Amino acid sequence: MNQRLSRRTLLRGLGAALALPWLEAMHVSGARGATTTAAPLRLVFLAVPNGMHMASWTPDAEGADFALKPTLAPLARFQADMLVLSGLTLDGARPHGDGGGDHARSCAAFLTGAHPKKTHGADIQNGVSIDQRAAQAIGESTRFPSLELGVDRGAQSGNCDSGYSCAYSSNMSWRTPTTPVAKETDPTAVFDRLFGDASGSDPATAKSQRDWSRKSILDFVAEDARKLSRIVGAADRRKLDEYLYAVRDVERRLQNPEGLAPRDRPAVDLQRPAGVPRDFEQHVEILFDLLALALQTDSTRLATFMYANEGSNRNYPQIGVEDGHHDLSHHGGDAGKLAKIGQINQYHVRLLGHLLERLTGVEEQGKPLLHQCLVLYGSGIGDGNRHNHDDLPIVVFGQAGGAVRAGRHLRFPQDTPLTNLYLSMLRMLGVPADKFGDSSAALENLG
Repeated sequence: MNQRLSRRTLLRGLGAALALPWLEAMHVSGARGATTTAAPLRLVFLAVPNGMHMASWTPDAEGADFALKPTLAPLARFQADMLVLSGLTLDGARPHGDGGGDHARSCAAFLTGAHPKKTHGADIQNGVSIDQRAAQAIGESTRFPSLELGVDRGAQSGNCDSGYSCAYSSNMSWRTPTTPVAKETDPTAVFDRLFGDASGSDPATAKSQRDWSRKSILDFVAEDARKLSRIVGAADRRKLDEYLYAVRDVERRLQNPEGLAPRDRPAVDLQRPAGVPRDFEQHVEILFDLLALALQTDSTRLATFMYANEGSNRNYPQIGVEDGHHDLSHHGGDAGKLAKIGQINQYHVRLLGHLLERLTGVEEQGKPLLHQCLVLYGSGIGDGNRHNHDDLPIVVFGQAGGAVRAGRHLRFPQDTPLTNLYLSMLRMLGVPADKFGDSSAALENLG
């Protein structure tokens, strides 16, 4: 028996509520058996700091017949889902008489297109970001209107860049012009938010009981899962098993963040660990796993991710780069520094491949989940040495359910607003919009 299910079906247990991935039993069939409910579009925005080594980023050829430069080369397997967009500009990040502070301005303007007010006091003023503009329109369709993630917590006040508040360089998502949306950096907190049952009478107590019992969250929804398996078809049972395995895999890594085998762990009464993994790559990958689960279960359709706060001087000894990222970005044309910047850029891109793998490995209505997404990756600074905000490094993955023709490199006229792309995205979501930020028109030739 394959019983019809609601897209909002949850598996529930003690303080737990697992949203389900798309299953065939969620089909809504028309008169001739055709599915009449289209899969929803998801938007994801990922930002890296300090610009890019553009000579190693921008393809030489335009159109479909383009070769990847070294920075994007680790994502060659996703080239058919890739749209490299050159020539886009973030005018709001330019000084406009405000002097220094390009890093803070570029982060604040990246998703808003606004020119932030230069202040390090409480009177911050920016714009509403594309993800929050979309959340205002479609956020009620999901459990969480949006999801904001990142690696660095960052301060929400103080002077972080030439007189600009730390709120500007630490946040890319803005609910209102005066209200940034702080990102979550702790994977355990993200897990509990996604899979905790907020409708329970005392979720904190329920979580404490789960922790005390040392059981997986899946143990508490096992009965619901068994009932569901009995009423869906074989294909859905397989999808359900794969999904529960993925949830449990993330949970294991949260319980054992440093990779110790169970027998090596201290024989003491340990609480479920809070905080973040010390290893940068593990931190990014587990947040990407959680992000993929959130999109897979339609818990949210809008997400942002910051690899680091803008202006970050993190070093990357794991790839042989001991120098700080921001210091290297002021390369002055030095070949050695440019080579190291290229290594960092390529490393960040390689980590993005983990998220794209997850999104291509999940099926929704007969297609990879990535097909129903637009995943934007880039920076509000072009070359870190010049601090320019034109011809930005922007690449988009996915096809928006067929609205975007990927596998191409498109070059737009000089000073084409990046917000023209965001206006196009809003319209693809079905959000009525004549303008966004400093947009002049929707981008042409995306489809």
